Amino acid sequence: MANWPQISIDAYEDITMCFGCGRNNPIGLKLNFTWDGKTARTEFTPNKLYQGWSGIVHGGIIECLLDEAMSYASYFEGIHTLTAKMQVRMRQPALIDQPLIITSSITKKARKLVETRGDVSLTDGTPVAESTATMFIFNPKQSNTTEESPSAMSKIKTKAVIWDMDGVIADTAPYHLIAWQEAFQKRGVNFTEDDFRRSFGQRNDTIIRNILGEETSADEIKVIGSEKEANFRRRIRQNFKPLPGVIKLITSLKEHGVKIALASSAPMENIQLLTKGLGISKYFQAIISDEDVAEGKPSPQVFLLAAEKLGVEPKHCIVIEDAIAGVTAAKRAGMGCLAVTNTHPGASLTAADLIVDTLEEVSVDDLEGLLKSPREI
Repeated sequence: MANWPQISIDAYEDITMCFGCGRNNPIGLKLNFTWDGKTARTEFTPNKLYQGWSGIVHGGIIECLLDEAMSYASYFEGIHTLTAKMQVRMRQPALIDQPLIITSSITKKARKLVETRGDVSLTDGTPVAESTATMFIFNPKQSNTTEESPSAMSKIKTKAVIWDMDGVIADTAPYHLIAWQEAFQKRGVNFTEDDFRRSFGQRNDTIIRNILGEETSADEIKVIGSEKEANFRRRIRQNFKPLPGVIKLITSLKEHGVKIALASSAPMENIQLLTKGLGISKYFQAIISDEDVAEGKPSPQVFLLAAEKLGVEPKHCIVIEDAIAGVTAAKRAGMGCLAVTNTHPGASLTAADLIVDTLEEVSVDDLEGLLKSPREI
């Protein structure tokens, strides 16, 4: 058997530039795989850039899809492999702009080798290509770096992702606005949409003092806050759904062994209503509400407490936020931050490390990339 060279996998550069799955490769396929415990699966729609004969996907692209899928079957099992031998049988041509389903699984494992099978099909199950491969197992600890450098998929298992709730997991803003307007209107105060946008993501006591004045008593704040939240729960009950990409990303993080927490400025009753209603309570190993901290965002307390409960250092945490105050809190905590423009435009969220319009665009590898050098402000 050939002597294979020592190989170093840099999860922040080599993997993210991978032609098959790298998120930073401008000409790559950007494949995003899921895992059900046995089968790796992804979908890909080839455009005209990937054709050979006019209108037909190049055979090399089909082979690349299969090779990547079979490698991922090994990665999901915690095995690092290099393809040694691969056989592909084309069943029919694939057309450009035609969605493809790519699946793979391990068929046999030995001490030094892994055998895998991969399939490409149309969405109706019609087979396009099938393959088998023999892969060498290698140990990334045997690299020429001074630190173990596993792939992004295994490396992120030691990290954590902390979710905000309102405006990130569900679009609750319209219900919060009406609830606030009802509470303030009873007291002869006009609460505008501009007031709401400026305060979104802050704690109730902060919002109430900003509107009614710093001299507002603690008892009055408690009464107004309770009234507003009761209004909110009454209006949103049975009327909420997850924002695009949320459930898929949460389940993907769970599949990869990532620790997950929810850290919100909302009261626990609101959090339980939404997380149970969406069926996602089981995914969070820690939930922090406004009752758990003395200071609201932009103070970093809520995120630091979440990291403490997860047992993960702040520098190894990523926060997903939509509010200006939340992004500031994340950066003050020394954490990476992904901002989604569900509530505020991207120009207002520039302190974040990455800004997206929807979580449908985000993969586990994207989140891992944010941990390379989180900035503080």
